[in-house]
Amino acid sequence: MVEKVLIVEDDLDIADLVRVNLHELGIQTEHLADGQSAMLHLATESYSLLLLDIMLPNVSGLDICRHVRQHHPEQAIIMLTAKDSEMDRVLGLELGADDYMTKPFSVRELQARVRAQLRKVQLLRGQIDKQAQDTYFNLGNLHIDLAGRQAKISTQVLDLTATEFELLHYLAKHPNKVFSRSHLLESVWGYHHSGYEHTVNSHINRLRAKVEHDAAAPQIIQTVWGVGYKLNALGLS
Repeated sequence: MVEKVLIVEDDLDIADLVRVNLHELGIQTEHLADGQSAMLHLATESYSLLLLDIMLPNVSGLDICRHVRQHHPEQAIIMLTAKDSEMDRVLGLELGADDYMTKPFSVRELQARVRAQLRKVQLLRGQIDKQAQDTYFNLGNLHIDLAGRQAKISTQVLDLTATEFELLHYLAKHPNKVFSRSHLLESVWGYHHSGYEHTVNSHINRLRAKVEHDAAAPQIIQTVWGVGYKLNALGLS
């Protein structure tokens, strides 16, 4: 199956650079230069991955990300940001972006990050298609439906993005085991790149806000200072 990526970028030189280098990987691309066109397009078309610039005419990439997450929480999204816009990058992650890249970026890194997101998309398809596989995972009062891509604590359904779901599932499969940020970045996101471990921090914080009674004093997803994070099985009893 040929993967399709939508590039929403108003800088035509950057859009051409992305398009050419994704075509080298055998990936089909489409390009739109403004946010309003992208919103209308996404109402009728689906893509394996969205590459969204933050600063767009008419509708910002952040607004598109927020809208897509509300209607298609499983959609893979990479945000493209200016090098000095740290707050935009943080907000993009808070709104549900799976990853981000700062401009200017290297071709090799672009290809690696896109491949990593597409591997996750392919894995998701494979999990859904596996009929014979046990599709349920339970740990205490945490219940994960792998085929339905749904997680619940007791009877409360958790509103998770695709990356949050994968992160929770990975931690739950290894209860009480401590993982470093770099290990989680490699195991859940599919790559390791020095300097991007705070992507894990942002997703952990968002996940805590959804699973904890008090995110400021977490009992389920805990920090082990100087090491990383673990899922405390006793917090799910």
